[in-house]
Amino acid sequence: MTKKQKKTLYRIIASIACLALLQIVLHFIELPILLEFALYMIPYIIIGYDILLKAFHGITHGQVFDECFLMTVATIGAILLGLFTSGEEGGFLEGVAVMLFYQIGELFQSVAVGKSRRNITALMDIRPDYANIQNENGELEKTDPDDVEIGSIIVVKAGEKIPIDGHIVEGTASLDTSALTGESVPVTVQEGDDVISGCVNITGLLKIETTKEFGESTVSKILEMVENSSMKKSKSENFISKFARYYTPIVCFLALALALIPPVFLLVAGKATLWSTWIIRALTFLVISCPCALVISIPLSFFAGIGAASSRGILVKGSNYLEALSETRIIAFDKTGTLTKGTFEVTKVVPFGDITEDQLVRYAAIAENYSDHPIAVSIKKYAQNCGQLSSEKSILEDETIPGKGVRVKTSECEIYAGNDRLIEELGLAAGEDETSGTIVHVAADGMYAGYIIISDTIKPTAAEAMRSLKAQGMRRIVMLTGDREESARQIAGQLGISEFKAGLLPGDKVDEIEELLSDKKGKEKVAFVGDGINDAPVLSRVDIGIAMGAMGSDAAIESADVVLMDDDPARIALAMKISRKCLRIVKQNIYAAIGIKVLIMILGALGFANMWMAIFADVGVMVIAVLNSIRCLKVSK
Repeated sequence: MTKKQKKTLYRIIASIACLALLQIVLHFIELPILLEFALYMIPYIIIGYDILLKAFHGITHGQVFDECFLMTVATIGAILLGLFTSGEEGGFLEGVAVMLFYQIGELFQSVAVGKSRRNITALMDIRPDYANIQNENGELEKTDPDDVEIGSIIVVKAGEKIPIDGHIVEGTASLDTSALTGESVPVTVQEGDDVISGCVNITGLLKIETTKEFGESTVSKILEMVENSSMKKSKSENFISKFARYYTPIVCFLALALALIPPVFLLVAGKATLWSTWIIRALTFLVISCPCALVISIPLSFFAGIGAASSRGILVKGSNYLEALSETRIIAFDKTGTLTKGTFEVTKVVPFGDITEDQLVRYAAIAENYSDHPIAVSIKKYAQNCGQLSSEKSILEDETIPGKGVRVKTSECEIYAGNDRLIEELGLAAGEDETSGTIVHVAADGMYAGYIIISDTIKPTAAEAMRSLKAQGMRRIVMLTGDREESARQIAGQLGISEFKAGLLPGDKVDEIEELLSDKKGKEKVAFVGDGINDAPVLSRVDIGIAMGAMGSDAAIESADVVLMDDDPARIALAMKISRKCLRIVKQNIYAAIGIKVLIMILGALGFANMWMAIFADVGVMVIAVLNSIRCLKVSK
């Protein structure tokens, strides 16, 4: 518990002790009404002084109608009525009890929120305090991560967090990635591997060349997304906010009407006015009407849902996106890096004409010289193994041709490398191959030089992810890729995806998404899952964009609404399961809270519900709703 929560608990205990002692004394001794009133005020002030101050502050600042005002009016009214009627109507015990149980409910709610908040704030522990940089004497100096420039060499010792994204230049270690991915199994990394900030080095010592500034690193992006998630509210939360804004003043005026209209009517009719009876009913009505259960439990449900998702490596940027996940019925996937590992290997080299295999590989490596795309990396790695990785320093021009390939001009020749469309645009006849994989065509000095086939492998959980999504009621699952038809068909067949579109440019993907959006029915939502910079326009266009967070580009992560920190497509079905459970609990809380309150409000107005039933309708319903909300934290895999 926090200090504030402990203080509230001590006040509750002290108030209960005072009430218990007072009840024992009154059982044996009959005290004067004023002395009894004074004694009851002791536990009342102990437990309720902060509520009274908040109510006074609200009144003086024009924010009258809130739960503190309702509690203050109801409890003071009950106590004063007991005083003026010598305990015959209303009562000191009921007034103190209402405030006591209200504070118990508030404490319970505070502890529950704290529990769910820990799932979110646990992520804050991934923020590194420092980065180790070697000085001129070879000694390590602790430096603020914000001051570390791109290209710096940092040292991460065992037990320390990786402060900035980078590339391992020396060392081997096991990394704890659980804070980012939710997975407890350590990951082994070595020289040449890329690592992201936020992971903890369990064993070994690593020297890392930073590839990003701290503000652009994974850890900073995660914290920014988590901190901003509360800004984007769901439809349910917006509804409750508007509901409470109008509901509270309405019930206050209804309570006033209940206290005044019946006695005035009886007075006009020449009958006993029964002022105290109707005032008691009005006060009971006020206690019952307090909207705490709704105002607290609905945001708490979404907060717990986002916390449950984050603890499993799924970052949701707002409760509105968590709600949208539950309504998703159409989902489209990028292929490379999303459904496949994105770790390519050269499996076939086919030169044309007088070109040799070594020349073809050298041309392709020169063309991909400045690219970090997985296909380019695989070509350069293969060229290095073949001894054909050129240390070409005479590249005069380097141009990326979106959706088609690259053009490089050196002092010796002009080289093109890309897909079928690029070769067609050049007016050359490309070679064909039935082998599955991605074909990179190469042309040099206006002549077709040949092609290289690069193969990718499907992620282990991709097929399971498709089955889970179908089981959760996905109406359409579509794969959109810029790869060639044969490769796309093979991957789609292995994953059980019946719809796919191949050979798409970034603009073509947007057109395909527009078609999917036009096919929506009712409240259905369309989601897209991608990882590349070319997926950013699509991620921004769909109802809910889902990005791969470990290997995904910054543009994709920035554009997405949900980020999967371990790049596991099976997490999508888990995210939807969390979302639907959260929405189900939200609806349960809304229906139960409003239903019970309306029923007991009617009974209270008719005189069938006393102050104790009012306490249950307020605090009891709130506790039940909060307990129900906490269930959002627990979702089985």
